Amino acid sequence: MWIKLLRRKFGWTGLDVPVIGMGTWMIEGRSRDAERRAIDALRLGLDLGMNHIDTAEMYGNGRAEELVSIAVEDQREHVFLVSKVLPSNSSYQGTLKACERSLKRLKTDFIDLYLIHWPSSQHPIEETMRAMEKLVDEGMIRFIGVSNFDVEQLREAQHALKKYRIACNQVLYHLAYRGIEHDLLPYCAENGIAIVGYSPFGHGNFPSSHSGEGKVLAEIAKRHNRTMRQVALNFLIRDPNLFTIPKAGNPDHIRENSGAVGDWKLTDEDIAAIDRMFPLPRADKPLEMI
Repeated sequence: MWIKLLRRKFGWTGLDVPVIGMGTWMIEGRSRDAERRAIDALRLGLDLGMNHIDTAEMYGNGRAEELVSIAVEDQREHVFLVSKVLPSNSSYQGTLKACERSLKRLKTDFIDLYLIHWPSSQHPIEETMRAMEKLVDEGMIRFIGVSNFDVEQLREAQHALKKYRIACNQVLYHLAYRGIEHDLLPYCAENGIAIVGYSPFGHGNFPSSHSGEGKVLAEIAKRHNRTMRQVALNFLIRDPNLFTIPKAGNPDHIRENSGAVGDWKLTDEDIAAIDRMFPLPRADKPLEMI
């Protein structure tokens, strides 16, 4: 059964998209058991309303896309499906061919949102965006997006488009990396570009309950009868233009993630306490990506 989760407008597109979706980087693991667990997690997420699924041709050399296709079988019409082209494949013809391969692995006729994974040093953005517009024209994708682009790169990408608009910028965003809040988040909000934060728990550096930062999160979690990770996710989607896609490799994690929203929210005091423990970095620090 498909349950409606907290949703909001996805930038200028006007689509209602869940604020918490599912990422698929490394969900394939190293065994068949890991793959089955990932499929179960994705299916559970769909049941809980997390119908924003993010993948990429790079993830598991395409295996993640294949696992997504299994998980969304018979539910494709309910899924907001996102994939990405590698910068090394982002020439005009390369983008078209990469999208065709992703469609085949995903077993679908179209991708809702197609991103260039990060800025390419090999192929001009004009080539990539010309291919993206052709993909929209041919009904192979619905919306065009980017990932790991700073403000100037976003401007260049939008300028390269002749008929359509950038719908999304997907970027690294977690408690210890909040640099997008300086310029990128305001720019995207002003231009109707949705921000999707990936790796919301960092990479092996989420605070322990014994650290100073972790104690603050634990105290807030206790007041709301939630977990520390639920508190972190709630903080990271507090802005009306923000979405997040924690990894969907384990059903237990999916259940926990789903409890990050609902009939509760952080108070102003909670947010101030998190701000003090995880302060913004310098405004001139460059955008990071993984």
